[in-house]
Amino acid sequence: MTFMVKPKVRHPDLPKNELGLTRRDYEAANSTLCAGCGHDSITAAIIEACWANSLAPQNVVKLSGIGCSSKTTAYFVGGAHGFNSVHGRMPSVATGANAANRNLHYIGVSGDGDSLSIGLGQFCHAIRRNLNMVYMLENNGVYGLTKGQFSASADLGSILKKGDVNNQPPIDPVQLAITLGAGFVARSFSGDKAQLVPLIRAAMHHKGFALIDVLSPCVTFNDHEGSTRSYTYSREHYEEAVHADFVAPAREISVAYKEGESLPVTLHDGSQVVLHKVDNSYDPTDRSAALARLVERQKQHEYLTGLLYIDPEQQEFHELSGTPDTALNQLPYELLNPGAAALSKVLSRYR
Repeated sequence: MTFMVKPKVRHPDLPKNELGLTRRDYEAANSTLCAGCGHDSITAAIIEACWANSLAPQNVVKLSGIGCSSKTTAYFVGGAHGFNSVHGRMPSVATGANAANRNLHYIGVSGDGDSLSIGLGQFCHAIRRNLNMVYMLENNGVYGLTKGQFSASADLGSILKKGDVNNQPPIDPVQLAITLGAGFVARSFSGDKAQLVPLIRAAMHHKGFALIDVLSPCVTFNDHEGSTRSYTYSREHYEEAVHADFVAPAREISVAYKEGESLPVTLHDGSQVVLHKVDNSYDPTDRSAALARLVERQKQHEYLTGLLYIDPEQQEFHELSGTPDTALNQLPYELLNPGAAALSKVLSRYR
């Protein structure tokens, strides 16, 4: 469909980074997500961060699993390497790629279903290995790709379009990551570009695993159940001649609020979340205090946002594994295959 192709005409005076590239050089395919989806705002933030950090596109690796969130990697840095893995297995692919070539920049994009349900174990072990990557978790509390069931991050008491109430407590990826020892943990809102872009840029400079949990509203499965124009009502009261789907466009939600302030944000269905931005007195290097502050704000039904925890002294994956400075995919065959004598020497240790 040619109308989905972005025009290649560019204004000659577009701002350029240190590599002489414009923001357009960090774009990719047009999004096929629902109009107004918070994930597209996250894409824009990643593009801005890659451009501002002057990352060479050929040195970027994009990785994802399965879900609406995992389509995001198709929409930024078209000249990068990419791999769309099976459901919940993105961290394993990221580990293998990183082990083979430590000289690239790894950006993983996942969702609350992909990371906190089927992929929870993989997510935990990527943190445990301190894999050198930026892990973007696009968190909307529902399985958008399979029609809006509760995900593992859905808040207690939240209601589905069909009226079901969630009675199970959520898994908080931020608290989980800090508890498991992640060295860079942050949370933001998809519509807060002023906060999100600097967090992504900082995560790209961090040595080791960097998690950014981004609250990202789903425009399709948060609409009002009681409306006779809702998708649920319409599909219950029509005779389908040809299967088709339509999602009405909605405005992306953007916010602006100061450090130390709380801000209620009304989502597309009329429900609210309350964001609280950390202030200058907050110490992101104090792990215990970070967890305590998260629990404190959680009791107030607020999401704490900003850089929540960082440990710049941690050893990352290659330091922990004792790999050589040269990327494994660049080592000569003789070093990778030392021969039968060396293998026998290793095996003799276990006899």
